[in-house]
Amino acid sequence: KVYLSALGTAVETLLSGGTTIVDHLVLIPGRELETVEAVVRAYREVGIRAYVGPLIQDQSLIDSLPKGGIEREAVPYIRSTDDAIALLKDCIHQFHCPQEGISIMAAPTGPQLCSDQLFQGCVELSELHDLCRHSHLLETKAQKKLAQEKYGCSAVKQLQRLGFLGAKTSLAHCVWLDDADIAIMAETRSTVVHNPLSNLRLGSGIAPVLKYRAAGVNVTFGCDGASSNDSQDLLEAIKIGSILHNVTDFDYRHWITPRQAVEMASLGGATGLGLQHQTGSLEVGKQADLVLYDLTNLSLLPKTDPLGLLVLGRPTQAVDSVWVRGDRIVVDGTVKTVDVNDLRRKLFEHSDWMVNRRSMTVAQFEPIYRRVMLNG
Repeated sequence: KVYLSALGTAVETLLSGGTTIVDHLVLIPGRELETVEAVVRAYREVGIRAYVGPLIQDQSLIDSLPKGGIEREAVPYIRSTDDAIALLKDCIHQFHCPQEGISIMAAPTGPQLCSDQLFQGCVELSELHDLCRHSHLLETKAQKKLAQEKYGCSAVKQLQRLGFLGAKTSLAHCVWLDDADIAIMAETRSTVVHNPLSNLRLGSGIAPVLKYRAAGVNVTFGCDGASSNDSQDLLEAIKIGSILHNVTDFDYRHWITPRQAVEMASLGGATGLGLQHQTGSLEVGKQADLVLYDLTNLSLLPKTDPLGLLVLGRPTQAVDSVWVRGDRIVVDGTVKTVDVNDLRRKLFEHSDWMVNRRSMTVAQFEPIYRRVMLNG
């Protein structure tokens, strides 16, 4: 199922105009390396460039909730800090092969679920092996409150102290940063990965993207995975991520234009991975990561501004061809490296309808959340 899911993710990404995937990968307990092997195999088979960040942590989910002055019993996590670092080392040695389009990232889950020691271990490994770093950062108001309890300062300040921030560090969400945090992000040249649909879907908030841009912070777009967005449609994320912020600043001169949105998605994404000199823009000497759109698609007609139509029209089935590292993977709107019809059949057969699904974990933690965050 992991392999099929990764195939589906790669296909949907290609057909919405993406050439590179950052997969902050949830690991199956007891089958961690097998999980990573499955997604690496899928991405290799499709031919998409992939940055795989095994999602590691050393603290239990209950620790991600602020205490709000209410003491509770500590619950040990299934994996120690040393074990988490050892797992990342194994992934690097077995799967890290950037020259073939597969890179492992040092990707702790986030400050809410990771110790300082785990972040420091990730920094050391990333510097030793020249890895990109990735993590979740202040997605929710609860995480902002927890950081003050845990560190006595903001999570951004703590990550700066630990040396985790930097030009090859990307941070998902970044919804609850204040002006001082934004200044640190700009100073360290860290990248914000804006996930607008996920943030709206989960009620997390609206990231201050216009403030980031004004401060000189590199911002790109993300889909955040189908489990929290229901889609891997990059064009959808770009459209919503562009126009959502118009309601946060009534001076239209500060709004994100379609051309700026395309640059954020392409060169902004490449910059967050340290690839700005290799891809992200059409320049002589860069790798041939190209997407060709069919300008006769109904969503792109009648002819006006093609970039405006691409971003704001959010066309469907408009991708004609995709090249990744010079290889043409999509031809006439069809992914040629996998049998997509067979993939659709297998995904349907290996999944079940879950209309009334309710997580036992949510049921367990909801009373605590409501008491601390809503009633406290």
